Parts: sequence; C-alpha cells; structure tokens
Amino acid sequence: MSAAPTSSHAYGIGVIAVIVSVGAGVVFYQMYYLPESLAKPSVSEHILHPVGETEILMIAGSGDPNQVDNYMPKLPNIELTKNNLVVWKNEDTTPHTVTPDHRHADSYSGSFGSEGVVMQGESYEFLFTEEGTIPYHCAPHPWMTGTLTITKSRG
Repeated sequence: MSAAPTSSHAYGIGVIAVIVSVGAGVVFYQMYYLPESLAKPSVSEHILHPVGETEILMIAGSGDPNQVDNYMPKLPNIELTKNNLVVWKNEDTTPHTVTPDHRHADSYSGSFGSEGVVMQGESYEFLFTEEGTIPYHCAPHPWMTGTLTITKSRG
C-alpha cells in the first residue's frame, strides 16, 4: 500500500493567495483608511488665521495662594476669526501649567493643555476653532484658575 501522492500546487496557491490578500490590505490601509482617519476637519481660513490673538499673562506672584490675580485676564471672551489664537505667557518666576478642568479636544487643533510646565519667560499657545466654555487651572497651583469663552464672531 502506497500513500496517494500529494500536490504542492495547492499549498503554493494558498500561500500566494495569503500574500496577495495581505498586500491588498496594507495598500487599502495606507491609501484609504489611514489618510481618512488622520484628516483634519475643514475649517475656514479666517478661523485658522485670526486677525489678532488673545494674550493671557501668568503674572508675577501667581504661585502665592494669597494673591488674588494670577491668569490675567481671568475670563477672556474669545471670538473665532478675531482673537482665537490664545497665548499664555509666564511672567512669574515659578513654572506653571495650563490644564483644562475636564479633558478638552478641539477637532482641528487636538488636545488642549500645556504639555509639562511653562517656565519663566516661556509661553504656551493654542488655536481654538470651535465654540465652547473651558475652565482651566494650573496643576501645581490649583488656586490659579481661569475660564475661556469661545464664541462665533459677531461681525
């Protein structure tokens, strides 16, 4: 009794089919899925390039819990297309952060909040492209608080 001969052609065709399938999957992922998932939403050029900016100062002495003023202005009104690029400048000798009270992400600009601390003389900036109200604070100095109100431009 001899065993029936087996064909390696079926095995070879199976391997080729797997390679072609994987290749097609990689091409689809790189050409269609990945660019679509990473694409930023369409935003008006007027919002992306506002005519001005909002400057918020972390004034000298902000690290002192007895000092009432710290982020100046504390409650800025920000208008899309006018001053929606917000820049925090640290004029204090102490490092500070800009940390949202609740996680906030702008669909165009990404996650809001400074990565790490803002040292003396440095700044942190963020371009807001959507309306909203965002309370924030300094992580090491929780008495330092502010609230951003972002609205559509009135004119």
